[in-house]
Amino acid sequence: MVVKASKAEKKIAYDAKLCQLLEEYTQILVAAADNVGSNQLQNIRRGLRGDSVVLMGKNTMMKRTIRMHAEKTGNTAFLNLIPLLQGNVGLIFTKGDLKEVKEEVAKYKVGAPARVGLVAPIDVVVPPGNTGLDPSQTSFFQVLNIPTKINKGTVEIITPVELIRKGDKVGSSEAALLAKLGIRPFSYGLVVQSVYENGSVYSPEVLDLSEDDLVEKFASGVSVVTALALAISYPTLAAAPHMFINAYKNVVAVALATEYSFPQADKVKEYLADPSKFAVAAAPVAGGGDAPAAAAKEEEKKEEPAEESDEDMGFSLFD
Repeated sequence: MVVKASKAEKKIAYDAKLCQLLEEYTQILVAAADNVGSNQLQNIRRGLRGDSVVLMGKNTMMKRTIRMHAEKTGNTAFLNLIPLLQGNVGLIFTKGDLKEVKEEVAKYKVGAPARVGLVAPIDVVVPPGNTGLDPSQTSFFQVLNIPTKINKGTVEIITPVELIRKGDKVGSSEAALLAKLGIRPFSYGLVVQSVYENGSVYSPEVLDLSEDDLVEKFASGVSVVTALALAISYPTLAAAPHMFINAYKNVVAVALATEYSFPQADKVKEYLADPSKFAVAAAPVAGGGDAPAAAAKEEEKKEEPAEESDEDMGFSLFD
């Protein structure tokens, strides 16, 4: 006969398991588990088996164990997990790629019917078309103000109707109608809410950033730093090229307005003194495009072969 463990023994075993996982793993996903069934959770565990472990439990017990483990090890970074343990949540310990684990968890969403009193996570729209219900079922549609007509002995919905809005509670009439139509509007699964990695906590949206997104954000940050440095005349690596160019423009402007000159300004003065040089400098650029065309025309001009005379053929018109 198998002896069942007492509550105290279960708590001790749970504390030991959680402490072991905290020591072994540095990456933790905090996931909401609202409306997730035991079979669904078992499938998720099976899909993550190998490099990830899913641990569920009461928030108070998890917080208590984390505090004790942080005091015992002196690692206060674990305390960053405590504010995240709100509501029905679980912990996914992993050594794999965080983005891949997040995507794997998202695969195990299952459809669910609209139950009475449930808060709708999304808008529910009933599409138009034949419902397959007999005309005696029109009372459901009339109560919900859904326009219908009888077509070939069945009820047909004329236009799409927004039956339930996101955040509203599902009523008995809405739940009964969706059940009759065979519509399972909601889907539930583990939803990653936060990411813990080596003591740092951040949003799971960070995992969806690509290299292009990071480069774009970095470039945007550099432009802001450059603009700020130029505005307050503070030299930085990003602002230095712009500062040198602006300084050169100012020195050239001073040289043009005074008798002072230097080699770089002499050429500018030379062009300003004789504006025709601008046209000479621009001519090769403008004429550069005609050279390939001229070369192409020369290639097209080939000498046509001389027509053979009648004498070469060995006879004449009078033979």
